[in-house]
Amino acid sequence: MLGVLNLEESFPTYIPLIVTLAIVAAGLSIAEWALKKRSRWIGQRQNFVRPLVMLGLSAVSLIAVIIALPLPEGTTDQLLGLMGLVLTGMIALSSTTFVSNAMAGLMIRSVGCFRSGDFIKVENYFGRVSGRGLFHTEIQMEDRDLATLPNLFLISNPVKVVRSSGTIISANISLGYDASESKVEALLTEAAKRAGLDDPFVHVMDLGDYTVSYRVSGFLEDTKRLFTARSRLRIESMNTLHDAGIEVMSPAVMMQRPIPSEERIMPKRYASSRLSVDEDKPLPEEKIFDKAEEAEKLEQRENELKKLVEERAELVEQLEDAEGGDKREIELAIENLDTQMSELEKSIGDE
Repeated sequence: MLGVLNLEESFPTYIPLIVTLAIVAAGLSIAEWALKKRSRWIGQRQNFVRPLVMLGLSAVSLIAVIIALPLPEGTTDQLLGLMGLVLTGMIALSSTTFVSNAMAGLMIRSVGCFRSGDFIKVENYFGRVSGRGLFHTEIQMEDRDLATLPNLFLISNPVKVVRSSGTIISANISLGYDASESKVEALLTEAAKRAGLDDPFVHVMDLGDYTVSYRVSGFLEDTKRLFTARSRLRIESMNTLHDAGIEVMSPAVMMQRPIPSEERIMPKRYASSRLSVDEDKPLPEEKIFDKAEEAEKLEQRENELKKLVEERAELVEQLEDAEGGDKREIELAIENLDTQMSELEKSIGDE
């Protein structure tokens, strides 16, 4: 009975705490809902504001709960001071990586040097971007595995980005001095054209003791088939030279393996097996970079949705001053945009 009376007497002192907890829970829920809705418009994978806002609101909520606790006079100040010391120590210890990676993520986003789906190379890492976050960037490697790179690492090292508008691919090959340079250039140029490259060209890279090093290059417009195009260029170069009777091997091998000088180091019966391209057959890159492909498509939809939202806002402003037939046309345009936005939001939500 005494315990019940004490509970009834002390209950009013807990009312501020209960009210604060309710307000905090409701506020965090509303903030989470609002940020999720906002992220559908600006892109969930590009939204750096959401984690920062929720982190700040959580800290403010914790302080509010401590203040509302029914503690003796002076204890609240001591508890807040202790909390400040703990947070200061945590920030001091983790700021080197935590804050640095966050700032690096914001810097990468503001500079816009690459986006999801782009090929990038950083030191020994090469692959397509499959995810971008506040603290790290994820790339899908050529073996289909994923590599997570801290954003601080990306801004501390040179990043090579393959341009989506096209890139130059090359293949190096060494031939003997008995092969005419003009003939080799013509053959390698033809090989590059057969490999599907535009504007091919050939350079002499080095004059060795026994071989001449050539580099054949060409412009590849569809960068998504980068690996397949490189392989095709090498295969077509080898086939074209063999068909012309030029062996792709250093004459130094002949000095080590006694064979007749007239014998060529290439297949005895070489049926021209030009690498055929089956348009219906999926490229290996589609399997290798499946996640990066999905990330690129998702980011494209998110950017398209963002443009539609901005366009709708402009039409709403015009609607306020419109009259008669113009007003009806703007209303129909807004309805059309709403339909497109709904379809895009559904497709983004299904990813």
